[in-house]
Amino acid sequence: MGKPTGFMDYARKDAPAYSVRERIRNYDEFHEPLSAEEQKKQGARCMECGVPFCQSGMMIGSAYSGCPLNNLIPEWNDLVFRGAWEQAYQRLKMTNSFPEFTSRVCPALCEKACTCGANGDAVTVKGNEYAIIENAYLEGFAKAEPPQVRTGKKIAVIGSGPSGLSAADRLNKRGHSVTVFERSDRVGGLLMYGIPNMKLEKHIIDRKINIMKEEGIVFKTGVNVGKDITAQELLKGFDRVILACGASNPRDIKAKGRDAKGIYFAVDFLKSTTKSLLDCQLKDGTYISAKDKNVIVIGGGDTGNDCVGTSVRHGAKSVLQLEMMPKLPEERQPDNPWPEWPRVCKTDYGQEEAAEVYGNDPRVYQTTVKEFLKDKNGNLIGAVLVKLSPEKDEKTGRLMMKEQAGTEYTVEAELVLIAAGFLGSEEYVVKEFGVEVNARTNVATDSGSFKTNVENVFAAGDMHIGQSLVVRAIREGRDAAREVDESLMGYTNL
Repeated sequence: MGKPTGFMDYARKDAPAYSVRERIRNYDEFHEPLSAEEQKKQGARCMECGVPFCQSGMMIGSAYSGCPLNNLIPEWNDLVFRGAWEQAYQRLKMTNSFPEFTSRVCPALCEKACTCGANGDAVTVKGNEYAIIENAYLEGFAKAEPPQVRTGKKIAVIGSGPSGLSAADRLNKRGHSVTVFERSDRVGGLLMYGIPNMKLEKHIIDRKINIMKEEGIVFKTGVNVGKDITAQELLKGFDRVILACGASNPRDIKAKGRDAKGIYFAVDFLKSTTKSLLDCQLKDGTYISAKDKNVIVIGGGDTGNDCVGTSVRHGAKSVLQLEMMPKLPEERQPDNPWPEWPRVCKTDYGQEEAAEVYGNDPRVYQTTVKEFLKDKNGNLIGAVLVKLSPEKDEKTGRLMMKEQAGTEYTVEAELVLIAAGFLGSEEYVVKEFGVEVNARTNVATDSGSFKTNVENVFAAGDMHIGQSLVVRAIREGRDAAREVDESLMGYTNL
């Protein structure tokens, strides 16, 4: 530990955000990074605990506590404090294939398990990670490092989201020849089209992809496996295939009037904005627009918040965000102690922006849509909402949200965005390869394994474990790469 009293000498300081009125004028990232000297102070706050929960990555109950990648956090925090930026980068990349992504979009499970956070403010682990990786690019540390020897083995990775990219990265470094197939026009999967530009600017993805190309990875975009190319062709042309297609089957809302024009899945809304933004700065008018519309976002998670923030930037007339569950408490409760993931109410950037622009928090709790209203031409004009209350199911003992009779009320709406999560793998890919799925339609494998029932076919990421975090998808890809490498070589050093 470089400074034993650092956590007492220095207060936590995060990268400041631009004002709401300033940042909603564009779709750019909106935090001003700390200076190198200030970041060193933040690194000094790390106590280098004897038991560093920040890097534990263990399940407590139904949620992770600490980093799923087991990042060597105390080590590189100390190196940041010392100003040893290149060494910090070397320690960081040992466990994390894409710190340029996680330092922007990860919910920082590490910080929620930080010992400093048990009785005060956690260390700025995410901010330190951001500083390390951006300095690495600035100084030229994060350059292409092609493998010196090739094994002659060929691997196809289907999907270029975080799990597919991390598997491809590791296997290529091992010396195998890797080809990544992506059905969209750009590489990145969820990172490119599922996460808005203001959380992850897309040139950051391109910067890393260009390095991966220099290292020898081949990317083929606009290729929809199962439609443009068959599983049989891939299995014939490659030694191994990794399915990393994501959990891209969105959960729908069953309510009267669902066929009204103006109801979209969140992922389609977000993708249309990002694609138009990248293609022509939104000048083509092809995206799903919220401008001058009363918007309802169904879903209270990260994707729902992204829809709120994007709608604000479009110039929506109003935004209402529906959450089925009760509002969480502002602080940890006795039954939710550190280092568990804190089940507390969080106000994210989109909600903060909507509150300032429209004068109130957009979230309405314990509420859902009972009916969508439409005009004679089938256009959405409103929705009937109903309040919900938690009731225990007599058979399962689980709390279920039930409608409260007589609580219906009507609101205007010309655009509804469904952000209710995802149900699992898309059927056509699963059928094309003949892989078995479990009850949740995730690709089935033995516990702790990534090998499917089909010879030489492996699965990773959300397609394997269901909808989850980018950081978990990266871990999935890295672990799958290790198993694939061992199956090819008889041993692995990954």
